[in-house]
Amino acid sequence: MSPSELPLTGERTLPGLWQENYWYQRHLAAYRSNLVIGHVEGLVLEAGCGEGYGAEGLRERCDAVYALDYDATAVVHVRSEHPDVPVLRGNLVALPFRSRSLDSVVSLQTIEHVWDQEAFVAECIRVLRPHGHLILSTPNRLTFSPGLAAGNKPRNPFHTKELAPAELFDLLTEHGRIDVICGLRHGPSIELWEQTYGSLVEAQLTAPYTEWDENLAGLVRAVTTEDFTFDASDLATALDLIAVVTPPQPYDRLCN
Repeated sequence: MSPSELPLTGERTLPGLWQENYWYQRHLAAYRSNLVIGHVEGLVLEAGCGEGYGAEGLRERCDAVYALDYDATAVVHVRSEHPDVPVLRGNLVALPFRSRSLDSVVSLQTIEHVWDQEAFVAECIRVLRPHGHLILSTPNRLTFSPGLAAGNKPRNPFHTKELAPAELFDLLTEHGRIDVICGLRHGPSIELWEQTYGSLVEAQLTAPYTEWDENLAGLVRAVTTEDFTFDASDLATALDLIAVVTPPQPYDRLCN
């Protein structure tokens, strides 16, 4: 393995691997949604960039995109595979940017990996200009880990804390104003498959991909970003939660 190649550990999603295609397309659907592309502009930070495809995809919509990750291997990979994306190694709870210096912060499927989620959100808000946007997504604990009580250790060894909709709402409103909060869901094609075969997510997590039957393997290979939808109804049943947050405005502080 060359220094720029990322190992498939289960912590991050990698493009180009058929067995990862469902997770890759699910992540990519969020990046391509209006929740992201409708709110990124100017100077943008992707906090927790992982493989780097998200930051790469945002470049054409912004003046500049900076990528940041704590993992040294990920940083080497991004520099090799996405040379036009400036990438830094840094701590997500101590962002290496001046206060009010960025127009947007994008952080998708990252906060569940962070030990100090309060500090992370506070840092994202700190570096935003007054009318900037934090766009954040995370798996919904109620559907990703059904039965997991609040505060309990997730079964995913790379997650430190998973959030339910109310928990995410409370966390974000402590530090900013929520403009939008939506849920990502399976579209009609996946829903139809699940009516016959059960949960697609559970099927993938139950057995290694080498043991998947052709019905499961065939669907995983075929999934595209068009197989996911977004809406704000019944967040408790959403797969992922996506929120757009702005910094508190001066009159918010006066009212409080």
